[in-house]
Amino acid sequence: MAAALERPPFLTSFLIARPELTCVPKSRSDEIGREGTGAMRGFGVLDVVFGILMSIASPSVAAAQDILLVNGRIITLDAQSTVARAIAVSAGRIAAVGTDAQMRAVSPPGTREIDLGGRTVIPGLIDSHIHAIRAGLTFSTQVNWIGATSLRDALERIREAAKTTPPGGWIVVPGGWSIQQFSEARRPSQNEIAQAASGHPVYVQMSYVSALLSPMGFEKLGISGDADLPANGRLERDPEGNPTGWVNGDLGTIVALYARLPRATVEQAAEGTARFFRELNRLGITGISDPGGHNLALDQYEAVLRMAREHALTLRVRYSLCAPHAGTELADFQEITDRLPMGAGDDWLRFNGLGECVTWGMYNNEHPDAAQLAQFENVALWAARAGLTITVHWNNESSVHFLLDALEHVGKQVPLAPLRWSIAHVHDATPATLARMRALGVGWLMQNRLYFAAPSFLSAYQRSRIEQMPPIVSAMRMGLPVGGGTDADRVMSYNPFVALQWMLDGHTISGQSTRVAAEIPSREEALRIYTQGSAWFTHDEGARGSLAPRMLADLAVLSDDFMRVPLGEIGRISSVLTMVGGRIVTADGPFAGFEVAR
Repeated sequence: MAAALERPPFLTSFLIARPELTCVPKSRSDEIGREGTGAMRGFGVLDVVFGILMSIASPSVAAAQDILLVNGRIITLDAQSTVARAIAVSAGRIAAVGTDAQMRAVSPPGTREIDLGGRTVIPGLIDSHIHAIRAGLTFSTQVNWIGATSLRDALERIREAAKTTPPGGWIVVPGGWSIQQFSEARRPSQNEIAQAASGHPVYVQMSYVSALLSPMGFEKLGISGDADLPANGRLERDPEGNPTGWVNGDLGTIVALYARLPRATVEQAAEGTARFFRELNRLGITGISDPGGHNLALDQYEAVLRMAREHALTLRVRYSLCAPHAGTELADFQEITDRLPMGAGDDWLRFNGLGECVTWGMYNNEHPDAAQLAQFENVALWAARAGLTITVHWNNESSVHFLLDALEHVGKQVPLAPLRWSIAHVHDATPATLARMRALGVGWLMQNRLYFAAPSFLSAYQRSRIEQMPPIVSAMRMGLPVGGGTDADRVMSYNPFVALQWMLDGHTISGQSTRVAAEIPSREEALRIYTQGSAWFTHDEGARGSLAPRMLADLAVLSDDFMRVPLGEIGRISSVLTMVGGRIVTADGPFAGFEVAR
């Protein structure tokens, strides 16, 4: 591949000057580099950029067969909220919608007809903030606790994984679970995970708060005391002073600890990415926006790039690149984007700018100083002038004014609205904050993180604040662009229907009520947020998000009617047939066997 292109001189110097490029905090970069997770292992940065260029140079999808879906309930989400009975697909796009007879009349000979049996069809869901590329790297080897309703069930999943994992191989639960989801309402113990995976080291991460290791896990990582842990890490001890197996610390501690685990091989990453994308397809997802993130080096994009080159993607990927190294953010971004301009790619794989960490001084920092603010503004102003989209991670309303002040300073020099910038999270945003965002033309990436909210967290807020968390309807009413998502898979489940149910009932996983009726959208509004709303942030609202003529044929045939099923059952919905670009990428139940192979 590389021989077909002349090596750009800047890339050679980039490799020499930045061998450790990976998205980690400054205080962790040296340590993580020593653990062998730098971008020079496996495929290098040069291979990654060449891979991107190759994916731009060739189409990522073959011609799709004409398909006619009849006898269904088609929720088009067009401007008139049309509900049709049949839909015709041609050349990967929606040709027409209407009655069965109308669609048969316009379909050419040889069209494949599929009887939906009265099932509901929706536009393909788009997760606007999910760490899918990173999750895919280990999806074929990790243990998933998403959806486990009891600790017994969760431990059984470890036990089953141990049966197929080679002796001495790691069993890893990367996150995406909460104590509140278990009927036992408690964490696992070290003894429980050790017994479930005898002969294997085990690592169980709980969000970015703590991690549990089995005795063999501590031995494999060479940890015998606090001094062996990443910065700010400490071993949890019981009242008698004995280690419990849990490691506590800050976000940087857990990121650095995870980085010590064995890295996925290229083959594992490729298999895991394909499996994870198909799992998302099974849940009706046809597109994702990936913001980069911790423990994701630049060379680890190779798996998704390979799928694009081989025309094997089963969903549309829009990705951002976070600052690879603290202290040189502007220089790094300038070098990367010199050969990777905004929008590089095609309808399947496309570069969507910078995020979620634009500068490390403004990442998870609730009290940035003047120098950190100035550095962020410098990078943001350069990005604005370069026409790059930016998404910024920010957790709390209490400190978001620092970010908004900086964005307003940049916005006075370059209009931000055409750039589709966004702020992710801010789960407790106030209407005042959303109004400032609206004035800037900056959108809001909203996830269901509060679904996992513990009662202890909510008790820190006044009831009047909880009733507005997050203010979804207020944002919609003021015309603020809002995208739906999950922030999976380390802090949340990747199931979009769990997120949609939470949007519509405001109940946490433990049943606690949050948002009042005034902040509960309708089912159609929630669906629009998760389709058209998410598409806006990737400049795709004219091509995705509805089932209107000439739109891309991305859709999901649901196991139950999203619009009519009891509210408490929405989270159980799946897709029995998912189509992306006119190709059936997953099919189950009565449609088993309809899937089209690449």
